[in-house]
Amino acid sequence: MRRLRALWAASHPGPSLVVTVLAVALGVGADLPPWRLALLAVAVLAGQLSVGISNDAIDAARDRAVGRRDKPIARGDVDLRTAWVAAAAAVVVALVLSAVLGLAMAAVHAVALASAWAYNAGLKKSAWSIAPFIVSFGLFPSLATLAADPPRLATPWATLAGAALGAAVHLTNVLPDLEDDDRTGIRGLPHGLGARVSVIVAIAGIVVGAVAVLVGPVGGDLGRIGPVAWLFFAAVGAVAVVTLVRALRHPPGRALFRLTMLCALLLAAQLVATRGS
Repeated sequence: MRRLRALWAASHPGPSLVVTVLAVALGVGADLPPWRLALLAVAVLAGQLSVGISNDAIDAARDRAVGRRDKPIARGDVDLRTAWVAAAAAVVVALVLSAVLGLAMAAVHAVALASAWAYNAGLKKSAWSIAPFIVSFGLFPSLATLAADPPRLATPWATLAGAALGAAVHLTNVLPDLEDDDRTGIRGLPHGLGARVSVIVAIAGIVVGAVAVLVGPVGGDLGRIGPVAWLFFAAVGAVAVVTLVRALRHPPGRALFRLTMLCALLLAAQLVATRGS
């Protein structure tokens, strides 16, 4: 049980659960039957667990060097071999369940996970650090639609919204670790941009995602946008403003990342409420 708790903590459980909830919301919006929705949720959760655990396994030495006491693998609560076995098993579960939903869904999920693992394995150290988030989150809406029968790719506006939010997620997630990263040789795009510019670009990503979700379902016809959609758009805008104000008044912290994930949840809720997916 101690190892299981440590593995769960190493999997970045908060973001993993949020992404799983997003998948469920998109699945509901895509009118998936209950059994397909359940498989989608477990497949996405397993994939996210693999990404989180592999990230902490790769970063264990760095985390020890900077004294990250919040990292179970770095603390020695679970050994590296066990962590890698768990990460590999989670990938297998994710892809097997995805294949049950369809080979196209499994293929797209495999590309999204490979992109995320590539970030963990080294892209985080380059100016291309944002690319895996754009790719993985851009593909993310298609996981739900490809799990449907018949399968189909997500609409271009949904793909755009996912990619834009992925960029925002990356930029706000890295900000609290800029100093620790510098000490251990990690220099991704946010490090080059700096904290303030990264926040501004992240806010722009949130706005692009919100606009895409607002106007995409109605084909750009603003007159067809209902009051519920406008309400959600206003809520996301308010959260974006709070994020910007907080970033300008306080040092970068985890709150910025949580606010970004809240925006993603609000947009997914909008899709369900308006059946716009």
